[in-house]
Amino acid sequence: MMARGQVFGLLVLACESADAHDRLQDVTRIARALADSMSLALSNIALREKLRTQSLRDPLTGLYNRRYMEDALERYINLAQRTGTPISVLMIDLDNFKRLNDDHGHAKGDAVLRDVAGQLVGTLRPSDVIARYGGEELLVIMPKCSLGDAAAKAELLRQRIEALSAAHGAQVSASFGIATVPETATGAGDVVTMADSALYAAKQSGKNRVVTAPRRAARGENARESGTPLLTAAG
Repeated sequence: MMARGQVFGLLVLACESADAHDRLQDVTRIARALADSMSLALSNIALREKLRTQSLRDPLTGLYNRRYMEDALERYINLAQRTGTPISVLMIDLDNFKRLNDDHGHAKGDAVLRDVAGQLVGTLRPSDVIARYGGEELLVIMPKCSLGDAAAKAELLRQRIEALSAAHGAQVSASFGIATVPETATGAGDVVTMADSALYAAKQSGKNRVVTAPRRAARGENARESGTPLLTAAG
């Protein structure tokens, strides 16, 4: 069974009667039509699955893309709020990535991105949503994960990403920003913004580190004192 130049299977007809040859000859045309219809149906299914995957996944890393992440974040946060469980968001940015591309070429940069994605997939839970947010920025949605647990997992990821330096013969590291609903944020409207602010603080304070957004109570007290949020480092 073939369609669009691809083999999808083999349709075999058998008959054990004495006049098997004649009987099979009688149904040959029907069998060929059936094989053609089945191969075309299988080809259409494969094509739809390929298009669906392309619409959800980043082609370089195989991670989810930003569009899927934004839809998933809203659903996950709504579910977490109904069940009363925390949900954390990790913003990850590879340090000095432009320099890596300039010094070692874009092929090396692509290889590093793929390996970092592999570390995330291999370390995090199947229930976590890992997406390429844009460029060298990645985002992870971690259901049922408190701020402290997310910080501990981020520190483990930071160490594993840094360990890729030896394999690539170049300095590889990443900075992490973390926010959690309800510990630091109220919902989908501010959790990514707070994680991004924490990531910015990690970059400003030296890179290759994990920074968490302040807890909501601490943020309120600090705002009364200075009018600006504080960020705390983890790891």
